[in-house]
Amino acid sequence: MSDIKIMAKGLGFPEGPVCYADGTVILTEINGGNITRVDPNGTVTRLGTPKGGPNGIAVGPDGFLYVCDNGGGYYPPGHFMATGPHPDYDGGYVLRVDPKTGERKVLYAEVNGRKLSAPNDLVFDRQGGFYFTDLGKRYSTTRDHGGLYYALPDGSSIKEIAYPILSANGCSLSPDEKVIYVADTEPARLWAFDIESPGVLKKHGFPSPHGGRIIAGLGGFQRFDSLAVQADGNVAVATLVAGCITVIAPNGDVVRKEAMPDTHPTNICFGGADMRTAYITLSGNGELGVMQWYTPGLKLNFQR
Repeated sequence: MSDIKIMAKGLGFPEGPVCYADGTVILTEINGGNITRVDPNGTVTRLGTPKGGPNGIAVGPDGFLYVCDNGGGYYPPGHFMATGPHPDYDGGYVLRVDPKTGERKVLYAEVNGRKLSAPNDLVFDRQGGFYFTDLGKRYSTTRDHGGLYYALPDGSSIKEIAYPILSANGCSLSPDEKVIYVADTEPARLWAFDIESPGVLKKHGFPSPHGGRIIAGLGGFQRFDSLAVQADGNVAVATLVAGCITVIAPNGDVVRKEAMPDTHPTNICFGGADMRTAYITLSGNGELGVMQWYTPGLKLNFQR
């Protein structure tokens, strides 16, 4: 088992951690609708008014938080994961959030005249635009398709760039920003999309269902959640049910599996002076863990 320390407990399905130079982490609690600050000493502070189902977070060029929100889910008694949309669900959206107060502003709620379903994760490029995924929403007998999108942080432009993806979850850029990786939850597949210019992808044809290249697919009963890219270009993918972080090389080789004390590690981010401090959301147990990673993570654009 990994030498991981628990930094905070009592969280409602934590996700989307971003870390700051002083060791502060801001994350989301999907179950409860909170955007939450965890201080280095473990103090937990909920920011602003709870609402919806906030998930992935990225720090933008203006220092504000940009948050994917799935619109809210229904959590039956005794369930730590949602089993469907919240009764008040009316689509998902992308938010701009004040990191000090938690005040939220909706930037995008639709694309091409169609409501966003369940925005999940996002990453900023060097130009200041961001890619984000939409997981799609599960219903009792059907589900929405997911996809990949590109948008600007001022709310002026959003476009669909890869669709449909069965269950698009975590996303992050390669060190040279020529590739964006997307984790596909249900089949435990990792896709790569080649970038021609910001927000423009090179499309690979049939048999690809959406223009991406398949990097890896894992067998057995496991599911992919969010991910982060390491400085060496390998991709660290939070792997559900198997309860580990799976590190996958760009050629598809599985180079490492780091066991976690939870069946549902959902996300990982890197910080610290040497970028080897890994913060991992352990959502089955409702905890935030921290550990020294074996190699540096890639520092994100606009990371503070």
